[in-house]
Amino acid sequence: MTIHSTDPFATPEPERSPVRRLRGRLPAAVTLWTAFQDGRPAGLTVSSTVVIDGDPGRLLGVLDDESELYGAITAGHRFAVIPLGKADSQLADRFAGLLPAPGGPFADGEWEPTEFGPVRPGQTWAGCGLDEVRELGWGVLVEATIARVELALEPEEPLLHHRGRYVRLG
Repeated sequence: MTIHSTDPFATPEPERSPVRRLRGRLPAAVTLWTAFQDGRPAGLTVSSTVVIDGDPGRLLGVLDDESELYGAITAGHRFAVIPLGKADSQLADRFAGLLPAPGGPFADGEWEPTEFGPVRPGQTWAGCGLDEVRELGWGVLVEATIARVELALEPEEPLLHHRGRYVRLG
């Protein structure tokens, strides 16, 4: 039996989409989006989030239109966006479906319900109202107005994603 340092089933580098390879070379902040649908929480790890300053502030993100979260957002028109910190890689992987989550991804840790979605107490988050959704590439572009911002007392070093793995600043 041979142990490989790389995934032997991965598409060879030259055959991968150049657009996907470009995206992989742009570091992205990792966020967790949450919402409620019929009283049940839904969540998804999202690294395609952009915050636009203004009056009001706006937020853009690209989601999988087949995700449970997308259904919850389009049904309730509200959601929360939580920037994840360097200690949150396992949480990010659970909500991305990459790690097992017995009892669901919300079963682990403390969660506080808000009118926008579940959030973690004491953590920075934004409550958003859905404005528009449209197809974009292989996902859907979500455009929202930021209705509420809660900031943690001490900013945390962000969790970043680059070339398929989590990285740290500096």
